[in-house]
Amino acid sequence: MNWKNKLEHWLTHLPPDDPLRKELENHLNPEECFYKDLKFGTAGMRGILGPGTNCMNVYTIRKAVAGLAELLTEKGEEAMGKGVVIAHDCRHMSAEFALESARILGMYGIRSYLFKELRPTPLLSFAVRYLGTSAGIMITASHNPPQYNGLKVYGEDGAQLLPEAAGHIVREMDQMESELYFDPPTEKELLQRGLLTYIGKQIDNAYLNALASTRLQKGQKDVTIVFTPLHGTAAPLVRKGLTEAGFFNLTLVKEQMHPDPDFSTVSSPNPEEHDAFKLAIQYGEKVDADLLLATDPDADRLGVAVKNDEGQYTVLTGNQVGALMLDYLLKQSPFVNKGAMIQTIVTSDFGRAIAADFGVETFETLTGFKYIAEKIAHFERTAEYQFLFGYEESYGYLIRDFVRDKDAVQAAIFIAEVAAFFKRQGKSLYEALMGLFEEYGYYQESLTSIQLEGQEGAEQIRRIMDTFRQALPAHMGVVMVEDYLKGESLHLPSGEKTAIQLPKENVLKFKLADKSWFCIRPSGTEPKCKFYFGVKGGSMEESVEKLRALEAAVFRAVPVTPRNSSDFVECFR
Repeated sequence: MNWKNKLEHWLTHLPPDDPLRKELENHLNPEECFYKDLKFGTAGMRGILGPGTNCMNVYTIRKAVAGLAELLTEKGEEAMGKGVVIAHDCRHMSAEFALESARILGMYGIRSYLFKELRPTPLLSFAVRYLGTSAGIMITASHNPPQYNGLKVYGEDGAQLLPEAAGHIVREMDQMESELYFDPPTEKELLQRGLLTYIGKQIDNAYLNALASTRLQKGQKDVTIVFTPLHGTAAPLVRKGLTEAGFFNLTLVKEQMHPDPDFSTVSSPNPEEHDAFKLAIQYGEKVDADLLLATDPDADRLGVAVKNDEGQYTVLTGNQVGALMLDYLLKQSPFVNKGAMIQTIVTSDFGRAIAADFGVETFETLTGFKYIAEKIAHFERTAEYQFLFGYEESYGYLIRDFVRDKDAVQAAIFIAEVAAFFKRQGKSLYEALMGLFEEYGYYQESLTSIQLEGQEGAEQIRRIMDTFRQALPAHMGVVMVEDYLKGESLHLPSGEKTAIQLPKENVLKFKLADKSWFCIRPSGTEPKCKFYFGVKGGSMEESVEKLRALEAAVFRAVPVTPRNSSDFVECFR
């Protein structure tokens, strides 16, 4: 059906009292609601709340969960009997979507374990493994703006679905007649039939017990910490975890402690955005804090800010925090046999250099923590390596693998311990980072996301990828092009091609002769095209200069100039 047919179908079949009907009838641009179906990828679904097949609503949730139910049904009675655990964050409609997921599963005779109150994403991953369920569902849009919501689907290993399983769900969804035709049982009926069980504190306590394994130093720790969950889900577990680890000098950003689906005190609930630390910095200045911590709404990402050599709080990058964690971890256990560190193809080479110094092997995966989890599972099966640490540049870290997704709760307690370790030596985290730069080189990275929404935006993103794929930018000093969609790398000077042993994905990475690199990929969850950059210099000044020059050279070749990206425009000044 084209978008007009879909619109007519919805207006014909929506219940008269459904709020989405009125919203749809008054919509200024209904084509945007129906011009495509909301994509289910390996990270699940994410989109703007609203009516239509291109938005997050009860009906698109039903269709996606029905796809999962079909997958479990095909696996047989054992998979169905293990059930599915469901959690949700604080966003608009999250609780409703979580219950709706249980209703659809119940329609197929599949049992649900549902957290009645909001919980963070890493706890959902833990719960899948702890309860031994066949799958997990997390209702969240992570760090997106308030008008978004989403759904993540996890496999029985506690990791987000890989492409094969996600593709199975997509095929099941494609065969369904309409998302409006489901008639699932009520909550009361599910409870009566034993298909719905509410869960809570037991899982929390089990997670906190597992969290103790991340602690490498015991006893009370003299570190002054300011923490904010940015109106999200992390507060109870982070507070308890820090206290149990011996961190008692903890100040909470009271304005941001309570869940708020509008994230009313921040422009974006994303700890990658420095503005998200505005209130935390004010608190930090009052108490002279050593460490500022911020988690995103579903608590899988952690941001860290510390005082620089001028006494001003600066937000560290995900690459820098990962390097500090890895260095500390390896110093505390330097003789691990066949140790492995896992990072993504857009993560800094900083961690690789540190790992190599300790004889630890570095493995790279595609972007997305599901691929890191896949590698961990491979090591478990083969005993080929021992997993030590996994991280990605987008503020995601994993220290212990009882969770199989990035875990900001683990990370918050661990980086606090790193700060305590260096404070006992009379150093701040910032001074420790400068020491790592002096030892391994001055690595600098950046990320610019160009937001390109709607049909026109999708076409612009396609044009960007085609431009760089078809016209190899040799004039920038590029010597190697890695095309992950083709599954091959091309060495430009020799013309030699090599197969890339990773799943195919629409990603391009360019390596320069001086070991600098940049990477371009469309976001899998947002209407954005992402540009990653990495360089290494002999000094901070040299590396910053190299980074700016590389950014400018790349952006001059981009075939679109969006007006809504200040970072992008800045590169032309």
